[in-house]
Amino acid sequence: MPLYQAVILALVQAVTEFLPISSTAHLFLFPWLLGWEDPGLTYTIVVHAGTLVGIVLYFFRTWLALGLTGLGLHYPRQASDEEVLQSRRMFWYIVAGTIPAAIAGVLLESYIETTFRSVYLMGSMLIGVGLLMWYAETRVHQGRAMDTVTLRDALAVGAAQAIALIPGVSRSGITITTGLFLGLSREAAARFTFLLSTPIIAGASAKKLLDLRGVEMGDETVAALLAGFVVSAVAGYAVIAFLLRYLQTRTLRIFIYYRIVFGIIVLLLAFLHGDTAR
Repeated sequence: MPLYQAVILALVQAVTEFLPISSTAHLFLFPWLLGWEDPGLTYTIVVHAGTLVGIVLYFFRTWLALGLTGLGLHYPRQASDEEVLQSRRMFWYIVAGTIPAAIAGVLLESYIETTFRSVYLMGSMLIGVGLLMWYAETRVHQGRAMDTVTLRDALAVGAAQAIALIPGVSRSGITITTGLFLGLSREAAARFTFLLSTPIIAGASAKKLLDLRGVEMGDETVAALLAGFVVSAVAGYAVIAFLLRYLQTRTLRIFIYYRIVFGIIVLLLAFLHGDTAR
């Protein structure tokens, strides 16, 4: 893969991983639409690992507090007992919310790599979830804050995260939408979505990276992978910061319009040229 393609696709991955517009569909469809060769599973794994680094760095202090309080420690020292208890509850809510997607990932792994990788399905999901996001937006008034998240919320958003295994759905898109239906504010739904996605992205990346043991790669391939990793990590961090600030004062409408228009274009191209990306 040429270095410039590796950089461009890493940017595509980072932007679409955290914006509610589906990273899997874009990373799969982008080369197809431009006539580039499929970047391959190895590259896809590496850029996903890069975005994982971006999200861990952005929420490092939060994860430090969640992890230590989840293990029974009082952290930070100046925190009140109520704050520590809330952090501990959030840690275990995230653990519980991760279970549905983990189970679905194991059971549906073969379908994800074969049956689900259809241009028609991706285009339909881009449009369908976009319409669902639009409906959720019409129901949002004064949303709940992050500290009001309950176990029920975590399990519901976790179940939605399992649905995101279907390309075109978008992990952030379906989980933020679910958060809105549960009464969370846009910013709180996005923040909880990012925290909840961290363990499942980490687990999936670790599993796939282990599968790459012993794979021989040339210098050009290594350079492309390294560039993709670094760019996806840096851009991922920036996109998270942008979206959380954006949703404090704005709606999801721009992403809804984008999903619907892009989905229509994808379906039209598929009908005209055939589902060659299947």
